[in-house]
Amino acid sequence: MTSDSSKPLAGRIALVTGATRGIGEAVALGLAKAGAHVIAVGRTQGALEALDDAILQATGERATLVPLDLREADGLDHLGAAIHKRWGKLDILVGAAGVLGPLTPVSHLEPKGWDMILSTNLTANWRLIRSMDPLLRASDAGRAVFFSSSVAKSRPAFWGAYAATKAALEALVDVYADEMENTTVRAFCVDPGAMRTKMRSAAFPGENPATVPAPETIAPFMVDLLRTDREAAKGVVRFKERGQESASIDA
Repeated sequence: MTSDSSKPLAGRIALVTGATRGIGEAVALGLAKAGAHVIAVGRTQGALEALDDAILQATGERATLVPLDLREADGLDHLGAAIHKRWGKLDILVGAAGVLGPLTPVSHLEPKGWDMILSTNLTANWRLIRSMDPLLRASDAGRAVFFSSSVAKSRPAFWGAYAATKAALEALVDVYADEMENTTVRAFCVDPGAMRTKMRSAAFPGENPATVPAPETIAPFMVDLLRTDREAAKGVVRFKERGQESASIDA
């Protein structure tokens, strides 16, 4: 642990996917402010550069920017090799990228849409684990965290594809965590609850955004979860901003 309590993640290398918007963007900035060097992955170069500007303004340091569509089969393998070459390890992996997909009866889901949701929400995270596992093991305290949702368990009508991917993701991460029991790597999921994101507004277009927390509110919580001087979390950790009541369905 660093002696500077304002930088509890100083010297840590953190990879964040979905880093150009919503929760991923907020977490990337929060980790950078806590001292971590952020490897930011997103699909849009301009949005990555905007994040880099925000990190530079807040910390005086630059992020490493990786424009990448996580559905590209070999992209994450190449990224793992590049991280190994430059740093030889990865301390923190945050899988924040995800898509909502169409909210429709299961029987109405189009194969193309189903494949897109699974490839983004599930397969890409499996490839992340596969590619980053050796790097996490090379850390003194590797941490892998992925974002889930209450629909993984509540499974409401019309949420079939999204709920299926989040339930499967929780299972995948639980299995990986069990496999890492005798190593210094720990893996878990976070259910962020209702958040003021584009995904949330797409799922609940009539909702007043002011009634749910902004993504920035989860950043200190994530930093605290990822500190090396704290016992690592297990399973699914639920975030709930004090004073806010989460909706029954959290996108």
